[in-house]
Amino acid sequence: MAKIETPSPALFPILEQDFPQKRLGPLARTAAQAPLDSTGCLTEYRPLASRSILSKTTSKRGLPFTHAINPYRGCEFACRYCYARYTHEFMDMRNPEDFERKIYFKQNAGWLLAQELKRLKPGTEIALGTATDPYQPLERKQEVTRSLLEAFAHESGFRLGIITKSTLIARDIELLKEIDTRHKLTVHITVTTMSTKLARVLEPRAPRPDLRINTVAALRQAGLRAGVLCSPLMPGITDSRSSIAAVAKAASQAGACFMGAGALFLKPCSQPTFLSFVREHFPAQLAAYEQRYGKSAFVSPEYRKRISDLVDAIRREYKLGIRYGGDADSSAGTERPATVELQPWLPFT
Repeated sequence: MAKIETPSPALFPILEQDFPQKRLGPLARTAAQAPLDSTGCLTEYRPLASRSILSKTTSKRGLPFTHAINPYRGCEFACRYCYARYTHEFMDMRNPEDFERKIYFKQNAGWLLAQELKRLKPGTEIALGTATDPYQPLERKQEVTRSLLEAFAHESGFRLGIITKSTLIARDIELLKEIDTRHKLTVHITVTTMSTKLARVLEPRAPRPDLRINTVAALRQAGLRAGVLCSPLMPGITDSRSSIAAVAKAASQAGACFMGAGALFLKPCSQPTFLSFVREHFPAQLAAYEQRYGKSAFVSPEYRKRISDLVDAIRREYKLGIRYGGDADSSAGTERPATVELQPWLPFT
């Protein structure tokens, strides 16, 4: 009798997912067919074929940019509060953990961007890293973000903003300096808390807060416009004056040009992950969070006003400018409010 061979078990069975082809949309089908490039600790990395790298943003909340770039789908930093987890649902992945365990890198990103930039008007405002961190660990190997920066280095006249938690951006300082001579560049380093203990459980695989502050200092020493985003501000966890002031003080000492902050925005797809974190580490706050975010992903206007006033006062105290102002202290300016929340506007291609 012939021996019947059974399939070998998957290396990471927890990451397995069935993709019924007849029900998949184009993006989900492309993701399902992406070959395995490499693996990390409970993490898969796969290439993703893309026809475009530049997305036009749509929002009713007055965003300061019109286009966005996200070189990766999913983010290994695994921040408990991340609002972008829902973007994996576009690939028919409903498990929130898929967002941090199944990472896709976009192929031919630099070439695609070079073609798309030629069609944009001078002065177009572009944000890099609006949904997933462009300098997450996979960037060390794939250099997708670097290929995008190289494309910018061959063009001129755009307004470019970069958002990251990673110290890896320091690798590209010389390239960023070249870009800064051709475009109006601003780098935003997110520092949610200066508490290393809290950051370790809140943002498990992101660099320590002090290392991020050191990165701000390195960017400023290179003559680049860089500042800190103290976001998100989580009620009862990171929204106290002492917590915000600690970030502001560190930012000021690093020579940051500005500080911005915004209250936690909690989409339904992110609630299980975040509330599990609250249940484990801040159980006394659980009922308040369930009530506050039970009917809306947004905080109340009253809370938003109160926290905005607090941030503004702390920003002035430490002589930090506003996020979209100039390098000098802008405490008397009225260009834009210091508190700007990142919202679910992102078109994730």
